[in-house]
Amino acid sequence: MQQRVLGSGTAALTVPAQGLGCMGMSATYGPSDEAEAVATIQAALDAGVVHLDTADSYGPHHNEELVGRAIQGRRDEVTLATKFGQQLLEDGTRRVNGSPDYVRSACDASLGRLGVDHIDLYYQHRVDTSLPVEETWGALAELVAAGKVRCLGISEASPETIRRAHAVHPVTALQTEWSLWSRDVEDDGVLATVRELGIGFVAYSPLGRGFLSGQVRSAADLGSADVRRNSPRFQGENLTQNLGMVERVRELAARKGTNPAQLALAWVLAQGDDVVAIPGTKRRAHLQENVRALDVELTDEDLRALDEIAPSGAAAGARYPEPMMGMLRR
Repeated sequence: MQQRVLGSGTAALTVPAQGLGCMGMSATYGPSDEAEAVATIQAALDAGVVHLDTADSYGPHHNEELVGRAIQGRRDEVTLATKFGQQLLEDGTRRVNGSPDYVRSACDASLGRLGVDHIDLYYQHRVDTSLPVEETWGALAELVAAGKVRCLGISEASPETIRRAHAVHPVTALQTEWSLWSRDVEDDGVLATVRELGIGFVAYSPLGRGFLSGQVRSAADLGSADVRRNSPRFQGENLTQNLGMVERVRELAARKGTNPAQLALAWVLAQGDDVVAIPGTKRRAHLQENVRALDVELTDEDLRALDEIAPSGAAAGARYPEPMMGMLRR
């Protein structure tokens, strides 16, 4: 498995070019099959996909417990990433919380659910605008000093916030959506900022929540419990327009003897040696397909064709429904 380095200096972390996003294993995209999910995680480790990504809000809590069970006896093989910051309240709602006390308690809770003594990469999942980010990152730096966390990351943050966090403690990785249909990081200063600061980029949803695989042709393909039913990009005229883009990706993939998912993943991986993709899947068959994207070589002509098919801003509809969009780029 090709390796890449996230971050620099003492904050550097070496991981495979492709990791595994585990969120979908906890019912986000329809019913979960725990036995298959555990088997998928273990197959990933066997294939060298040892960078596992989870969060305390996935499930909530269920996903960390699932990952913990799957890696029992194999902890030393794993680069384990999890996140905090979306606090579940008693009434079932969530709020963004970056307070130092919550940072500490959330970390301890994640360690317990995962069954480990340290987290390799701990992300602030969303930025809490009710307090200076320096307060959150001061507490995170304490966790590193205590040995509970090796490296720190931040997700869906603005360039200014990234800089301020990095000034308190080196940021190893920014985790933000990046794919052929979500390219705003190329234009809003986020990508330029992390490259200036030597921060790695972890691209989540590199397959556009599965859309770029070509498997979703209509809303009827999504189960009743699938959160994508609420996504603007999977609805009405937006879906129709986006299907046109996917069809062109499919045609190019066919000419190259691959499939659209592998082509889309190869595009993300071709964006730089500081970029890592974490496609999510809950099935071994899809995991194996995704890994084969590492063998897809894109020529300059291929990259130009994909830029024409899916330029920045080409996808119809917002990435998330409101008010979730308001939690991004803070």
